[in-house]
Amino acid sequence: MTSQLVRPENPAVDAAIPEIELRSEITVQLVDHQASDLGVVRAARVSTVGEIAQTENKTDGYVEGLIKYLMKARHGSPFEHNYLTFLVSAPIFTVRHMMRHRTWSFNEESARYREVRPVFYVPDADRLLRQKGKPGHYQYVPGDEGDHERLLDIAKSTYGAAYAGYHELIERGVAREVARMVLPNATYSSLYATCNARSLMHFLSLRTHREDAAYPSHPQHEIAVVAEAMEAQWRQLMPITHAAFENYGRVSP
Repeated sequence: MTSQLVRPENPAVDAAIPEIELRSEITVQLVDHQASDLGVVRAARVSTVGEIAQTENKTDGYVEGLIKYLMKARHGSPFEHNYLTFLVSAPIFTVRHMMRHRTWSFNEESARYREVRPVFYVPDADRLLRQKGKPGHYQYVPGDEGDHERLLDIAKSTYGAAYAGYHELIERGVAREVARMVLPNATYSSLYATCNARSLMHFLSLRTHREDAAYPSHPQHEIAVVAEAMEAQWRQLMPITHAAFENYGRVSP
């Protein structure tokens, strides 16, 4: 499922209430950046050659060699002199996972200043629904027959009732910042998220799963979708840095 409009199944619900939208897609768009492999080299070179580092044009071989050295030796600060800004649309619980990364900068849409859209997240049929094992040592497995269908049924009725209540409160004149309290954390939100390459590498080390990583992580599916999309777009801008990140165990320097 990518998107589906659903009329709340409640005869008491006023027909003027918008249909709720059930959505599985999480989107990540790189909207602004200043990031390059050469920028990392110039930031590192300033410590030894001063201001002329900004005008040096090093060969690809030199850039690759120095970035590998910096990554291996974990000299991290040269990877901080750049930025990437992403526009993300995701359920609120995934946005909150992002905000655990406190070296990033975030600006999220405000439910105090705008009426919340009736758009809610549901997992698609491929989403693994159950986990086995202890926290930190578990794996995700498919649900039993009927689990996904039942999840969708409960989501539809719950989201419909929640949004109907929200809409009623708004119509009664209750402030948006109060009315929003009845909405679930599967409600979609959008935000700008800005980081540098070093912060992004730390994020990727925790929010993607790679068996060959130095420290394999087991992130929740939805935040992994965000991370994979960010990594794909970052890799295009800084391919040498990305390759070194991969080669040295996907550990942030």
